[in-house]
Amino acid sequence: MKLVSFFPSRTVAIYMGRMFLVRTFAVLAALVLVLQALDLLSNSGDILAFPGNGDAQVWQYVSLRAPQIVSRFLPFSVLLGTILTLITMNQNSEIVALKGSGLSAHQVLAPLLVASLGVAVISFVFNDRVVARSTATLNQWQKVNYGKLPIDRGDRANVWVRDGDDLIEVAQSRGRGDATRLGGITLYDRTGGNLVAILRADHGKRVANGWEVSPATRFDVRSGTVRSLGAVVIAKDVRPDQFTLASVDADGLSFGALKAAIGDLSDAGRPTKALEGSLWHKLSGPLSSVLMPLLGAVAAFGIARSGKLFVRAVIGMGLGFAFFVADNFALAMGNLGAYPPFLAAWAPFLLFFLIGEAVLIRSEE
Repeated sequence: MKLVSFFPSRTVAIYMGRMFLVRTFAVLAALVLVLQALDLLSNSGDILAFPGNGDAQVWQYVSLRAPQIVSRFLPFSVLLGTILTLITMNQNSEIVALKGSGLSAHQVLAPLLVASLGVAVISFVFNDRVVARSTATLNQWQKVNYGKLPIDRGDRANVWVRDGDDLIEVAQSRGRGDATRLGGITLYDRTGGNLVAILRADHGKRVANGWEVSPATRFDVRSGTVRSLGAVVIAKDVRPDQFTLASVDADGLSFGALKAAIGDLSDAGRPTKALEGSLWHKLSGPLSSVLMPLLGAVAAFGIARSGKLFVRAVIGMGLGFAFFVADNFALAMGNLGAYPPFLAAWAPFLLFFLIGEAVLIRSEE
C-alpha cells in the first residue's frame, strides 16, 4: 500500500504516462525521419556507385542504418518528451493542482519514472536483438564498398595472424573455438625475414595438431614453380581465438556474445578493459532514459506566469545534453584505459542522478 500511495491516483498516473510516451515517440519519429534523410543524402552516392546497386540497396541501407539512429537518439527523445510533457502540464496549472493536493515533487514525477523505466527495458532489448545485428551487417557491407552483402553476420573478415616468422592472412573466419572455419587462407612462409614461399588454400578447419587447409597450392619464390599439395596442416601454435577474436566490434555484438568474447580474450591473456567498458555501457546506456525525467524536472516546477518557463526548459535540456557529453567522454577515457571499465560506464549515470535529485529537492523547497 505504501508503494501504491507513492503514486498519484491511477487516472492521473495513466494520463501522465500516456502523455509522456506519446510525446517521446513522436519526437523520436521526427528525429529519425530527419536524420535518416540527411544520412542518406551523404551515403546514397557511395551505395549507387557500386555496379548493379539501385533502389533496393538504398532501402536496404535504410533498414540497417535506422536502428542505429533510433538507439542513439532514444534518450534524447525521452528528455525532450519529458520537458514537453511537464511544460504542458505547468502551463495548464496541472502541476500546481497536483502539488496543492499534497503530492511531493517525487510523487509528481513517479509516473514518468516508471514509464521511462519501461522505455529503458525496450531500448535494451531493441539494442541487443536488432541494433547489434544491423550494425554487424552494415559494417561488413561497408567493408566491401556496398557490394554483395555478406550472408554470415558472425564472420570476421581480413584477419592477419603471426605464427613465428610466418604471416597468415584469412579472408573470412566464422564460428568459435574448435568449430572455427576459415576461408581464403594465404600463408607467407618466411625464414629470417625473407619470403620463401606462399601457400594458398580455400578452406581450413581445426584439427588436433594445428589447422588443416585444402585444397592447398604452394608457390616457391626461388624456383617460381607452383605445386598442388592437397590437404596440409599449418599453424600448429595458433589458437582459434587468434582468428575469431582478431577484431571484436562491441557495437556489432549482443550483450551475451560480447561477454563470451571478453571471456575468450581474457583466457588468451589479451587486453579486455575497453570491451568491458562497452559491455557495462550496454546496460547503463538504455538505463539513461530513467535519468531524463529527473534532469527535465526543472521545467515542471515554478509558476508558468513568471516568464521563466522557457529558461527552465533550456536548463533541463542543458542538463540532459551535459549528461550525454559526459557519458561519451567517460566511455572514450575508458577505451584509452584512463578510467576503469565500471567507472567509465556508470560514473556519468551516478553523477547526474545525484545532480537530478539535488535539482528536484531544491525545486520542491
